[in-house]
Amino acid sequence: MLQSTLNAKRLIQSIELPSYAFIPGSGLPHPMRDPRGHSHGRKRVSPPALTLDNWSTHRNYLLGLDLFNYGFYWESHEEWDRLWKSSGPDSLTGKFLKGLVKLAAAGVKVREGSIHGVRRHAASAGEVFADVAAEADVDTYCGLEFTVLQFAADRAAQLNYKNKFDAGKPVRVFPFILQPESETMS
Repeated sequence: MLQSTLNAKRLIQSIELPSYAFIPGSGLPHPMRDPRGHSHGRKRVSPPALTLDNWSTHRNYLLGLDLFNYGFYWESHEEWDRLWKSSGPDSLTGKFLKGLVKLAAAGVKVREGSIHGVRRHAASAGEVFADVAAEADVDTYCGLEFTVLQFAADRAAQLNYKNKFDAGKPVRVFPFILQPESETMS
């Protein structure tokens, strides 16, 4: 479901959001490698695979959506990337997650000021979502509608990003959030 950015609903309220949004090259401490990083020392375990049966309760998937919706694009990219690997990169779910990873990467590129990178990643995400939609032959996947995902990716690729953002402050750079259909969540 595509919603106004003012209505982002936390999906995993029990997990605290990071203290800053990491942007490569910004001078901020790397979240995992730097002892000052917001996730330094956290045990990184391979998450269980995402499936059509467990998405509505899958901690890593929902946390990735929370991170994305609240402007933590690098962090959502990392969360979905680990999930992509554990779900099988060549599986249908893996391909779906690859689209989310690319959409999050577009958000990182906005924060870095790389319009070419934004357009490349967002357009690629839209293509991935179109391919998965055709292969899955369904309208909704893991609670998200393909038409909405494709629209969001296309919109992200076409926007003009002129704002400068404070390093580390989480900021939503897209005029949409990714909110799973509530009636399908358990």
